[in-house]
Amino acid sequence: MPHRVSDFRTIIEPFRIKSVEPLRLSTPEERAARLEEAGLNLFGLHSTDVLIDLLTDSGTGAMSSEQWAALQRGDESYAGSPSYFRFEAAVKHLFDFKHLIPTHQGRAAEKILFSVVGGPGKVVPSNTLFDTTRANVEASGATGVDLLYPEGRQPSVPHPFKGNLDVEALERLLSEHGRTRVPLVLVTVTNNSGGGQPVSLENLRAVRAVCDRHRVPLFLDACRFAENAWFIRQREPGQAHREVVDIVRDMAAVADGMTMSAKKDGMANIGGWLALDDDAWALQCRNLLILTEGFPTYGGLAGRDLDAIAQGLTEVVQHDYLRYRVRSTEYLGDALQKLGVPIVLPTGGHAVYLDARGLLPHVDPLQYPGQALAVALYREGGVRSCEIGTVMFGLQPDGTERPAAMDLVRLAIPRRTYTQSHMDYVVEVVERVAAKARHLRGLRIVEQPSTLRHFSARFADV
Repeated sequence: MPHRVSDFRTIIEPFRIKSVEPLRLSTPEERAARLEEAGLNLFGLHSTDVLIDLLTDSGTGAMSSEQWAALQRGDESYAGSPSYFRFEAAVKHLFDFKHLIPTHQGRAAEKILFSVVGGPGKVVPSNTLFDTTRANVEASGATGVDLLYPEGRQPSVPHPFKGNLDVEALERLLSEHGRTRVPLVLVTVTNNSGGGQPVSLENLRAVRAVCDRHRVPLFLDACRFAENAWFIRQREPGQAHREVVDIVRDMAAVADGMTMSAKKDGMANIGGWLALDDDAWALQCRNLLILTEGFPTYGGLAGRDLDAIAQGLTEVVQHDYLRYRVRSTEYLGDALQKLGVPIVLPTGGHAVYLDARGLLPHVDPLQYPGQALAVALYREGGVRSCEIGTVMFGLQPDGTERPAAMDLVRLAIPRRTYTQSHMDYVVEVVERVAAKARHLRGLRIVEQPSTLRHFSARFADV
């Protein structure tokens, strides 16, 4: 009997390429010069000087032919555009919250939400807040508290749901602070800061139960909701037979609202939204949207972008796409594991995370082993990655510094952009850097802003 395509060992992309963009092959001397100009900060590089760009999967994916067709349907009417109503229908097909507020990207939704519900003395617990989320919480005067499962802080421990929130810790925090100080609980799916690790339905429902007992709303940071749902289908007992769409709806059913960057699992190059059920909050959020983003039926986006997101939301939940997406990421992780390179296990959905602290044990965390490793990868082969560690999370609101829980380097894979041979090249670059890891030195910061320093800080060798 013939086999299904998914039964074969070879990972086949469930699409074919219609348009290509040339890549420029740089020399080691050119890369060294570009690093010097950028102050050893990979965000400061020109993208044309990067060969394989794994800095982020946010807004960097390739759109489908149907999405390009959707751009032509975009209607740019200021108010009441049909593009908005197509966008609304696509979002509510998956996330049926009462109020939907489009924004130009995820951090705009975070800014609006925490400007309304945050404030001095407030506490926002989460499995792990990502960089802009934490910054927007703290900008309101509130404090973000990470309550990640203990296994989630151990890179080499292969737990199936390392993104889970520690329910017992949440119970203690809510018992201490209560509804007056905790405006909401935010669960990030998947957990980007902790290795792209998923959250189980069981954990979401347990968190919901704790929130109900304390009358505290539960929100999702749902940027990678489809990847999280696929992991639930693969790993959680009783879920293997289910459609991803139905799992996504179950995830949404436990929540009172969500923030979303459509640049991830919206499969678009820009866009996002805030969705919620609370009428009073929604009124305040819409008023702030009009002040800062635009009218509520476009929210800072062109109509064509709303249409691209609407089409992307139909494609991201297709099983063939998700099977390819997760398996191709695993391919990179498996290859690095075979080389003995320490990575976060199991492999995440959107990225492979190198354990920089494990690979560079001789570099003190306050000398930024993640940044040193990321710089070495670019210097060696033109691969741009992102430090997720003490540079990103070590600076405290009071200006002091302490090591992050982990020092990681994220190899974030843009959606439908690179081929298997590109990933083979990345493996070779990592292998070469790992072979001389003991010779790598740490870095020091010579210039930095007071918040979100990883975007613009400048470094020098120790």
